[in-house]
Amino acid sequence: MNQALLEKIESEQFRKEPAHFAVGDSVRVHTKVVEGDKERIQVFSGVVIGRRGRGLNETFTVRRISYGEGVERVFPIHSPRVEKVEVERKGSVRRAKLTYLRTRLGKGATLVKEKEEKAEAAAGAAK
Repeated sequence: MNQALLEKIESEQFRKEPAHFAVGDSVRVHTKVVEGDKERIQVFSGVVIGRRGRGLNETFTVRRISYGEGVERVFPIHSPRVEKVEVERKGSVRRAKLTYLRTRLGKGATLVKEKEEKAEAAAGAAK
């Protein structure tokens, strides 16, 4: 019974529309920031280098290079502070965590191969 009660409480906290992004994607995360009595939206853009957790505790890590320094932020997927997650570019990666990007410098730190759609590849091969 205790587990059923927990699941009922958690189900009310879940995000209505799930975020559709994967590791390697370049995303823009719109977060609500409260400054005094004002509230505004702040955008953090970068590459998703990992997802972890299950259910309400699921989080994802976004990394970007800001003034030559690597900056990472961890966002809870189901947080009411996260307004929306926009996918700028789909990435094609072969692993679940991209921690190797931390050691890279310059353009190589943000470079993740762009995912080509199969339809585009077939159309290009036909020409």
